[in-house]
Amino acid sequence: MDSGSNGVKNQLLHVAIHIDENEPRAGILDLLSRLRPHWKAEDIQMKTFTEGITNQLIGCYVGSVQEPGCVLVRLYGRMTELYVNRDREVEMFQVLHAHGCGPQIYCSFHNGICYEFVRGAVLDDELLRQPSIYRLIAAEMGRVHSIRQKCAPPVEPLLWKKMSHFLSLVKSSRSPPSPVPSFETLSAEMESLKRHLSQIDSPTVLCHNDLLTKNIIYNHKEGMVKFIDYEYADYNYQAFDIGNHFNEFAGVNDVNYSLYPSQELQRDWLTAYLESYKHSTGCEVIVTEAEVTQLYIQVCKFSLICHGSTRLLL
Repeated sequence: MDSGSNGVKNQLLHVAIHIDENEPRAGILDLLSRLRPHWKAEDIQMKTFTEGITNQLIGCYVGSVQEPGCVLVRLYGRMTELYVNRDREVEMFQVLHAHGCGPQIYCSFHNGICYEFVRGAVLDDELLRQPSIYRLIAAEMGRVHSIRQKCAPPVEPLLWKKMSHFLSLVKSSRSPPSPVPSFETLSAEMESLKRHLSQIDSPTVLCHNDLLTKNIIYNHKEGMVKFIDYEYADYNYQAFDIGNHFNEFAGVNDVNYSLYPSQELQRDWLTAYLESYKHSTGCEVIVTEAEVTQLYIQVCKFSLICHGSTRLLL
């Protein structure tokens, strides 16, 4: 799938308001008076979603949160602009929506964005291991990875630029976290990994880059999954995105690597992924054992680096 996204982000509505993160209702009502002018203020209900790690997310609706028309208001966490490119995030929203892989973004405001609610439920950790569910996730990732830039020069993988930026933040921190090794040690390890992984020939594709369970919405009624939260979405190594997702099987807060997917599960997942990826890129949908093995080896290697890089600042 080709992406003709160049310049699209400039067309997004920007509302010149700042919403108080401690008392957001008044600011949100002001925002909704422009986006949903037919809604009566007294009828608007708000539900705070507390799953976000770096942001505050509030659902706004009349009737039921699962009915069409529900609006999500996301307030950016403080200091997140240090490591999140908000302009790029908006662009990724628009690209993914244009290809049927993400919700519509309605507007931005000074300290957040407003977008369409994706109906369904946040994926449960147990469902992540269920074949019928993880194959849906694999197929959806294949669709996302098939999105290509149109009329644009080849893009560099985000990984090394983002890791270098994270390291610079650690170096400039007045009180870096005590468990984190020294800047010099981390820099040397990153360069060693870069020399090795750059030779693996994992293709550069459009990646989510943060596919933990809380960023996957499962719609049981429609039998489908959608990915949300595009703060880190950008072009990156194919095997990184998959390896990062496999790491998320172990959890975020209470990490248990005995839950990391078995080789059998990974190979089944990768087969479903390759079938979807080939179909979406217009290739013949025949997946060989050799192809699965090659991708499996690449993912195993990239899972090591994404384990550290995505948690460096957390």
